[in-house]
Amino acid sequence: MRFFSARASTPTAAERVRSILAAAHSMTVVSDGLHTELRRLDGAGAMGHFHLHAPCQGDRGQAVGRVPVRLELTDIAPTSVRDRLRARVTVAGLLAAPYNPESTKGACMEFGQAVLEDFEGRAYVTLEALEAAEPDPVATSEAGLLTHLVDHHAELVPLLLRLVRPLPEGGVLRVLPVRMDRYGLTLRLEYAHRHHDVRLPFTTPLTHVDQAGPRIHALAATARRLSHTRHLLT
Repeated sequence: MRFFSARASTPTAAERVRSILAAAHSMTVVSDGLHTELRRLDGAGAMGHFHLHAPCQGDRGQAVGRVPVRLELTDIAPTSVRDRLRARVTVAGLLAAPYNPESTKGACMEFGQAVLEDFEGRAYVTLEALEAAEPDPVATSEAGLLTHLVDHHAELVPLLLRLVRPLPEGGVLRVLPVRMDRYGLTLRLEYAHRHHDVRLPFTTPLTHVDQAGPRIHALAATARRLSHTRHLLT
């Protein structure tokens, strides 16, 4: 029998940024002192509106006349957990011309830097790392998968607590899935005055979103084979 540990493979910072950009439904564009809210990205993600390219080589003076731009995105948990903000992503760079939110064509953006900020701190991602990373196969479907789990298979969620190692403290008021990626499922355990996230890794990383459902049921099957060790939920 394979026991699960809270220490598990997780996406790299570059993979997370790439996935957040791919799955984004909205973002804020900051340029020329203006904040433009793009609330519907039409399924194209952030990169459907901005095409990143490497900084131009040669004289630094070439940057004169270009317009600084910053893309700001937030990664929000789709389930009703406490503190739903999971991460912030900022991509900074330069545009050849002032940003036009009415344009139907994507803007070419000379990449400056990408920053991922979450509860663990701040990570800087290079364009090379971003281009080498693949969007998570679950990224654009994660919200639907997690809400389906909560709405239609709610009995599985507390069952999955049996897989957590080391065993969590008693007094858990509520447990909800807060994240899913190719490597596993993250549960948020909510206590009276705090919360704690735990990872349940899949046996192997997903390569296609259709594998997500069977992997969750595989976790549940393993949990059922484990005997009750303590009463965690109050």
